[in-house]
Amino acid sequence: MDQQKVDMYVMSNQKYFPAEKLVYLKEKLSKLDDEKYILVSSVELKDPTIMLVVSLFVGSFGVDRFMLGETGAGIAKLLTCGACGIWTIVDWFSVTKKTKEQNFSKLMTMI
Repeated sequence: MDQQKVDMYVMSNQKYFPAEKLVYLKEKLSKLDDEKYILVSSVELKDPTIMLVVSLFVGSFGVDRFMLGETGAGIAKLLTCGACGIWTIVDWFSVTKKTKEQNFSKLMTMI
């Protein structure tokens, strides 16, 4: 793929991926052909900031875990009210990292 396309994709989507994996992502994207670029650009990524806001307001009901696709953890968090708030507070600090990791994993499976 053209280096300009790679740079444009990474610059416009860098908030969706872990910072330490951006170099690896650039490397993988530069080796793709142009047909795969359409597939890569169509991958729906979750916004870490939106996930943090969801976690702050309705995280004790497990909504953030359901949105991440962790149904079992979402049900457990819902039934325990976020483990009396402790699990909810821990998720406030970890939900953005989990979202970025999930976005990166989803993109790597597409590549």
